[in-house]
Amino acid sequence: MNCQLTDEEYALVLDFKRDMHMYPELSRQEYETTKKIRAFLEAAGGFEFLPVPAPTGLVARLTGTLKGPEIMLRADIDALPQSEVFESPWKSRVPNVMHACGHDFHTAALLGAALCLKRAKAESLLRGSVDFVFQPAEEGTTGARTLIDAGLFDFIHPEACFGMHNWPSLTTGTVACHEGALMSAKRNFEILIHGSGGHGSMPHLNIDPIVCSSALIMALQTVVSRNISPMENVVLSINMIEGGRPANVVADLVTIKGTVRSLSDAALDRAIDRVKTLVENTALAYECTSEIHWEERIPTVFNTARMRAIAEKCALAAGCQLTDAVPSLASEDFALYRQFAPAFFYWVGSTAPGDAPEDLHRPAFHTDDAALYHAAAIYAASVMEYHD
Repeated sequence: MNCQLTDEEYALVLDFKRDMHMYPELSRQEYETTKKIRAFLEAAGGFEFLPVPAPTGLVARLTGTLKGPEIMLRADIDALPQSEVFESPWKSRVPNVMHACGHDFHTAALLGAALCLKRAKAESLLRGSVDFVFQPAEEGTTGARTLIDAGLFDFIHPEACFGMHNWPSLTTGTVACHEGALMSAKRNFEILIHGSGGHGSMPHLNIDPIVCSSALIMALQTVVSRNISPMENVVLSINMIEGGRPANVVADLVTIKGTVRSLSDAALDRAIDRVKTLVENTALAYECTSEIHWEERIPTVFNTARMRAIAEKCALAAGCQLTDAVPSLASEDFALYRQFAPAFFYWVGSTAPGDAPEDLHRPAFHTDDAALYHAAAIYAASVMEYHD
């Protein structure tokens, strides 16, 4: 079967993408987006909606007329707290919220695949069933866990899962099918440094958590440079520090937030252990007390050789040009689905040929609308061309 969108189908999904881009919603606030996805599929007809009890997001099923495997396709639906500067008629109309990571692109592409696969069913070509998972809250890498804890895999039992991310460094029409670790494992953390505040003119009577935190932040920079092999890929970033208010009062508390991530589980374990040791002992050295709170560990997005071979056949059937790409230390909670079924994650080119790529999470980020043809076709081909 030709997995390409028809012109009429493309017009529908492009309209959806542009509307979603104009009205983005942050993680766990995707109520209107969820309603619009449901309305789109209801208008198309033939889809069953599974009652996964999550506040936002949606899971729909299409059952074919022939026996075959159950395949899960996933797209993420949330936006970021950024102000868009890229000028277009579809620029975000929500202050300080934009689709700076292309989740509107992913959602529209999956809806396009739904239309293609419905057409395949009408032609008695669709084998098995397809689970369309529109996942909330990927940006905080908590949405997959929300759906899993809500019983997603009690409702669906896929033989394989496929997901994708647009990749600006790749041009439209190309797709990266990488074998091995593609995106990093990570743990985000929050550190609390407790002191004892008082008048700023009497430092000897206080315990200053800001001074302690300053020393700690500098010490944490040695985790990668002095505790991890230079042959490993590890990042430790401190991205927020907050403490104190008046200029003449020593603070009682400083809050530090950051992330540590790696393509190697062993290197990540070593980094996490060093963070714990440095927090505890630096606080002790400055007579402070400390707490460290870790978020759930997100595993690597890892594509096996078997799944890569399948995915390459699917991408070629979708009419895309195969390529490879250097793995990224960005993370993706799609990785959690691999605990339940074999999974593959594509990177899909989203920059028009000749254009300069605009990186993810940048205020001028945008995707090439023509890339929707290819992304939808890859999703659809992952079902139609899937063979174990």
